[in-house]
Amino acid sequence: AVFGPTDEGETSYAPRLLHLLRPDMLVLWDKGFDGNAFLAAVSATRAQFLGRLRSNRRTPVLTRLADGSYLSVIGTVKVRVIDARITVTCADGTHFTGSYRLATSLTDARRYPAASLMRLYHQRWEHESAYYALRHTIMAGRVLRSGDPVGVEQEMWSLLTLYQALRTVMADAAEFLPGTDPDRCGFTIAVQTARDQVVQAAGIGTANHGTAGRIGQKLLAHLLPARRQRVSARKVKSPISRYSQRHRDGRPDVALAVVSLDISIHEPPDMQPALPTRSRDDRYAIPAQRRRHRVLALLHEDPARLWRPREIAAHFGDITLHTMYRQLSRWADDGLIHKIGPGLCAATAWESKPLA
Repeated sequence: AVFGPTDEGETSYAPRLLHLLRPDMLVLWDKGFDGNAFLAAVSATRAQFLGRLRSNRRTPVLTRLADGSYLSVIGTVKVRVIDARITVTCADGTHFTGSYRLATSLTDARRYPAASLMRLYHQRWEHESAYYALRHTIMAGRVLRSGDPVGVEQEMWSLLTLYQALRTVMADAAEFLPGTDPDRCGFTIAVQTARDQVVQAAGIGTANHGTAGRIGQKLLAHLLPARRQRVSARKVKSPISRYSQRHRDGRPDVALAVVSLDISIHEPPDMQPALPTRSRDDRYAIPAQRRRHRVLALLHEDPARLWRPREIAAHFGDITLHTMYRQLSRWADDGLIHKIGPGLCAATAWESKPLA
């Protein structure tokens, strides 16, 4: 965890946690964390990621995939983009629709179908349960007692340590009953049982090898029912909060049971521009020998590759670097290629690659 003064935003604090990532992890994040530098830093840890993209983020289509997603690039990081529309139908017959656009490093569409990743992304909201447990279950709505930064930091670490220890016990207890979702273990039961053990000092120092322990036994004896699918408007009750008046998206004001949830993957539109038949750069050459055709053919040989003008000029040998920069910029304006970033370009490749 990382925390501090509010003059820094979440995106400023998040890089401090990157050293904790490992290759066997999948990182989920909310909209706003798709900056080029942050994405490159996460990719460098070799951890996989699945996160929401900002609405103004433009992602070029490099290769279409069979499940409706497509390969793209953000900065210098190759990603797979999933654009989906989710329709929720409530018990009273009302429904609303929301659009989500995710980027992931899981590029294998056969192993990680787009619809499955969309459902998986919903688990990101589990962090809201953590906030509720810290603020209401453990602290019972009380504020921190300390009046100085050092004391506040100590209290925060103590709360986070207690929370992590209890969640670890809950996850371990669920494994004693194969197939049990850890969500069915009640956090309130875990807190109360741990408090009783501390107050009563019962069983302290007694080993529980091969058993779920006192807390685990209580949890398994009082498992919660499977979590219901519900939906409600996301709003803040405080009238002075700037989030009290949220843009209404059709969600009900009170929590309603979800009857059905439909996920439809949107394929990118087929908007490949027509190739101009004439160009002032090579107006006297036959089509097969025109510079534009030769460069575009090179880029289309590997649509997912990012090319630098210097590499393209060196490949052909008869194009100066200055000319290459000028013509690539012109072709990008015409929509014939994608300019990914400073000195990086890629083909406008709309053809699907077979997954067999």
